[in-house]
Amino acid sequence: MTSSAPYLLIDAGNSRIKWALVRADRTQLAAGALTHGGADQPDWSNLPKPGSAWLSNVAGESVAARVAALLDAYWPQLPLTTIRACAQQCGVTNCYTTPHALGSDRWAGMIGAHAAFPGEHLLLASFGTATTLEALRADGCFIGGLIAPGWTLMMRSLGEHTAQLPTLDAAAARGLLDADSAPAASRRGPFFATDTPRSLSAGCTLAQAGLIERMWRDLQDEWQVPVRLVVSGGAVDEVASALKVPHTRHDSLVLSGLAVIAAEHAAQHGA
Repeated sequence: MTSSAPYLLIDAGNSRIKWALVRADRTQLAAGALTHGGADQPDWSNLPKPGSAWLSNVAGESVAARVAALLDAYWPQLPLTTIRACAQQCGVTNCYTTPHALGSDRWAGMIGAHAAFPGEHLLLASFGTATTLEALRADGCFIGGLIAPGWTLMMRSLGEHTAQLPTLDAAAARGLLDADSAPAASRRGPFFATDTPRSLSAGCTLAQAGLIERMWRDLQDEWQVPVRLVVSGGAVDEVASALKVPHTRHDSLVLSGLAVIAAEHAAQHGA
């Protein structure tokens, strides 16, 4: 790999695969997303050849095989590194009891956040298939986190395990929240609803928001310092609409973290 070659970064999550091609200085050349099990394929034919690929994969072996096949189709023998959480990397220290048991997406996301908001205490909230929280001190020490059912999973579970509740998908639930959001000037987020679908969508949204707000306040009380709440993920619009605390949105923490990891590797190995 030459120093001028870009990095191909791939975030294989439980719902979809996101990718980006970035230069060594982390400026983005191209980006896109793929669904799992779909027929959509990225068109990388007009992209400059990357020097290496960096993958965070929490979606299993079949997705790893799909990614490998895509890379082989466009750039045979391209070096591919699948990252794993470790005890310390890129200025972030992992205080998990078993460091490698932490999901690679959460690890890369913390590395990305630590680089994006240097010198700040952070609470990271990601709203995907699962909702995850990470408490990250300004010195890069990850003290621990939480995992809860994601917004869509919470609604689906209620529909599948109760006799009289509907099973709402994300599109239907979003429509209900949009309909309930007016007038925006008079309130923030959903409130008590007068039909079952809206009760379900609003209840699950507020459950997510309540968890985040509680932990943000508890963390500030414990540390006695300001903590920046950073939100991301596929359901970020819905949950963030119900939050009543300050927050910052960042839509590509995992990819940003992969870029930091790739750059550190290049610096250490003189590539």
